[in-house]
Amino acid sequence: MTPLRFGTEPTPVGTAVIAVGDAGLLALEFDEAPPEHTLEPVMQSRGAVAVHDPTAVEHIAAQLREYFAGERTAFDVDIDWSLTHGFPRAALQAICEIPYGETAAYGEVAISAGSPGAARAVGTACARTPISLVVPVHRVVRSDGSIGRYGRHPEVKRFLVDLERANARAGV
Repeated sequence: MTPLRFGTEPTPVGTAVIAVGDAGLLALEFDEAPPEHTLEPVMQSRGAVAVHDPTAVEHIAAQLREYFAGERTAFDVDIDWSLTHGFPRAALQAICEIPYGETAAYGEVAISAGSPGAARAVGTACARTPISLVVPVHRVVRSDGSIGRYGRHPEVKRFLVDLERANARAGV
């Protein structure tokens, strides 16, 4: 079995569970459950076993600390896109182009991803991505500008959007 190296990092929105493979970041999720439980779907998809290795994810953990301190507006990490294919991957890659401190509607992302009218599919891609924050799905909002959901935690989405907007206004 291929090892999936992981570590955790406390953040203002919960514990980040960070997992990397040979090609880059595979998962970044905020969860208070044991990391092995959080990573179970990724491990099954990859036929991998989780190995606790905080040094393997320290560069990502450091960037998370900088992000939440208002010192970082973009992440500089390799992303392993192997867990997403087709339109969901195109949608998530389009989401990565939404500037820090700004938002885009699901329909706008669908157009950017090459499938006008696929707004619901963008929502599904956002909900199912194993990579939060680095893939900034929190920047995708409803067409009326309302925040919408963020898994079961819309308050986390509101926090992230507000944090970025405040930092962008302050010139970060």
